[in-house]
Amino acid sequence: MNTHDEIIKQIMSARGIVSPADVEEYLSDHPRRTYDPFLMKGMREGVDLILSEIHRGTRICVYGDYDADGVTSVSILMSVLKQLTDNVTWYIPSRFTEGYGLHKSAVDALHADGVGLIITVDCGITSNSEVAYAGTLGIRMVVTDHHQPGDTIPDCVVIDPKQAGETYPFRELAGCGVAYKLLQALQRQAGLPRSIVSETLDLAATGTVADIVPLQDENRTIVKYGLVSLNARSRSSLAALEEAISLEHISSENISFGIAPHINAAGRMEHAREAVELILAEDPEVIQDQVEKLVGYNRRRKKLQEEAYEKSEAAIRGDEPIICLRVDGIHEGIAGIAAGKLKETYGRPVILTTPGEDGDLKGTGRSIPGVDLFCLLDGHRDLFKRVGGHKSACGFTISEENFKKLCPMLEEETEELYRKDPSLLDTGGAYDLQIRPADVTVSLAEALAKMEPFGEGNPKPRFLLQDVYVSRPAYMGENSTHVRFQAVRDGQGAPCVFFRRAQEFRQKLEGSDPVSLIGTISAQVWNGRKRVQMIVEEIL
Repeated sequence: MNTHDEIIKQIMSARGIVSPADVEEYLSDHPRRTYDPFLMKGMREGVDLILSEIHRGTRICVYGDYDADGVTSVSILMSVLKQLTDNVTWYIPSRFTEGYGLHKSAVDALHADGVGLIITVDCGITSNSEVAYAGTLGIRMVVTDHHQPGDTIPDCVVIDPKQAGETYPFRELAGCGVAYKLLQALQRQAGLPRSIVSETLDLAATGTVADIVPLQDENRTIVKYGLVSLNARSRSSLAALEEAISLEHISSENISFGIAPHINAAGRMEHAREAVELILAEDPEVIQDQVEKLVGYNRRRKKLQEEAYEKSEAAIRGDEPIICLRVDGIHEGIAGIAAGKLKETYGRPVILTTPGEDGDLKGTGRSIPGVDLFCLLDGHRDLFKRVGGHKSACGFTISEENFKKLCPMLEEETEELYRKDPSLLDTGGAYDLQIRPADVTVSLAEALAKMEPFGEGNPKPRFLLQDVYVSRPAYMGENSTHVRFQAVRDGQGAPCVFFRRAQEFRQKLEGSDPVSLIGTISAQVWNGRKRVQMIVEEIL
């Protein structure tokens, strides 16, 4: 039997965490891997410009995106700017009438409102013409973003760790991570209390997890401290949301599958400003009203998501190297989620488009590991009216005619990628380590918990139990779709639970032949006692 320390060491070694310093930092409850914000290109110029405009009494607008990363980014910067000036506002475009990014119509509206400085968060790095247009109106710009720049960047102060010539030690911050670093820099330069920075860690953690950036290096530090804040219920607005959706202990998984979907649901169903208004609210009645709105939006989102998935799946051939679909009647706000679910089901990159009111197609894409979707789309930038994103997720606007040209070219290019690296198509069966049922203990689950937060770049470890016998299957749920059982080998058993697909595997579960199981291990408290279980993901 392996000790849990040996198991953890093997997993971390396979993930490249080997040196004593890296191991200590990775497992620490008080990580220190964070960097001076002024190391980031454009930071000094951006801070100087913002503070100069505040001193002049300029009206300032924080301009964000309508997803959880954008919502938290706006909220982070508003928290510090409100300490420095009363002449500040924020703006998030409508997903449905405006779309992603900076828009000239929005610039016009902000100009009419007297805005003289726009600070973008989680957008703007490809908005060259819009930034130039703002300049013609006398509006100064600071672009903060984390998306991949194009061949040229906007002619203004730009803070984006992915821009050319960047020397900042970590390039994978989320949009809210860049906003958080700007907040740090403003706090230092203006001599504000450090508590202003620490009080936004809950928002930075939420946006970082939600945007599926790697939970490594500085992102891991942000999320670890942010989870402490979330669990302390230090922000009454988020605490009310957590209570409404029955979250007790907050983990990165709870953000991914609980908090973030509710924040995103506002932008998907109505308008993301509803989520910002919740986060910034302090009045208990306003908080309660906004929480009820977000819970209702998310309920609608789930229903429409199921319908979109079924409609999209019906249009798939099944042999596409990349799934490119044009589907009518899909609610624009949930197209991205449907694309993500299809990507998980088929193990292929997915691009899903739906017609907009102007006749163009609005598209969203989700990619598999190893296939840089933004790079693929950027190679055909001339076909798009708008395009942006990163390796795993992209959004764009394109004409019907150009989409028909695009799809066969993308199929050919992804097919070539698979020829060069067939492992890109490997789905299922992957695991970190083979163990025995006797290794599945509460102490192992507790040791694994020190590897949290789990997410992109730091997935929850998956284990293989090979050639085990299923004992005492007990079916649960409507139509017996779930099952609990013991996985037995060498006289030792490991408690297991298998969700949703019990009937599909009933013959194996009730047969006399050994099976192999792949899943994750976790502990839970039941009637005051802690118990361990393997959550089975695959039965082989």
